[in-house]
Amino acid sequence: MQVSGTADETTAETPQGDLTVRTIAMPADTNANGDIFGGWVLSQMDQAGGIAGVERARGRVVTVALDGMTFLRPVSVGDVLCVYTRVSHVGRTSMKIEVEAWARRFRTQHREKVTRATFTFVAIDDEGRPRAIAT
Repeated sequence: MQVSGTADETTAETPQGDLTVRTIAMPADTNANGDIFGGWVLSQMDQAGGIAGVERARGRVVTVALDGMTFLRPVSVGDVLCVYTRVSHVGRTSMKIEVEAWARRFRTQHREKVTRATFTFVAIDDEGRPRAIAT
């Protein structure tokens, strides 16, 4: 997991959107360095975005894209990963959902932004074809 950024970038703000997923980082989720695997964080973010997408589209959605991600801080075993979502745009069949991942640190309860991304989801019907999203 590549980490960049300064403390000001991750602690001066507050989470944006609705708390959608909250889970604890466990030893099985670590990479070879002992940090939580970036793919695990991405997976939690995709699940949260999917939950928000299903609620907004009132039915099945699939992930079709996400913008680039930069990991600002690592996640450690015992941290609680809190994922926040906000629907930022709804088109005819697709929507963009802003997703932020924050870590609540195990021992200190301090909260830090880990990463963010914009996910694009498409609403689909039972046959897997795009369908209109109700307004």
